[in-house]
Amino acid sequence: MQTEINRGILARQRLNYIFKELFRKSIHICSSFVPLFLKFAYWPVIAGLVFLLIFYSVCELLRLKGKNIPLISKVTEIAARKRDENKFVLGPVTLVLGILLAALFLPYECARVGIFALSFGDGLASLVGKLIGKVTIPGAHGKTVAGSLTCFTAVFIATFCCSGNCFISLVIGLCAMFIEVLPLADFDNLLIPISIGFLFKLLSGF
Repeated sequence: MQTEINRGILARQRLNYIFKELFRKSIHICSSFVPLFLKFAYWPVIAGLVFLLIFYSVCELLRLKGKNIPLISKVTEIAARKRDENKFVLGPVTLVLGILLAALFLPYECARVGIFALSFGDGLASLVGKLIGKVTIPGAHGKTVAGSLTCFTAVFIATFCCSGNCFISLVIGLCAMFIEVLPLADFDNLLIPISIGFLFKLLSGF
């Protein structure tokens, strides 16, 4: 009887973990729409990202002081990892900041590739790795082979759709996979769009 209860508890914990991961990474993947918005309304989108960054940061600081903000605090609570409990949840800040810096300091085509690498590469890698990944990579803090291969594939396809160049897409995919494997916690959100976008700039001659 106790064994069945324990199994039930573990199953509920697993379902809750899967829901959190799906919810968190759906936000990640939705950032892939930003390049489209940037193309048609560059400065309004930049202003919107800055506002979002400031608004979220203020809401998080208030939440840590025990003042919950309707909707925002709930979304943060649902999406937060276990390591973020009772801490400032940094992921959304680095996500928006990485996209913002890429959009501001890189040509549009390069920023688009960098943002896609973050949205699809990092987002899908984490999702696949945590849901079906079995073989972990030594020294990568739990990152899996399945997640890394997913990152490479997603970034390769996204870059090829943007550039039509197989060699550049291969190099970009491999570099994105390498960065994603590094144990950077939430700071890969900053590094991926900027470094991948800049590398694409060098390789494509923008």
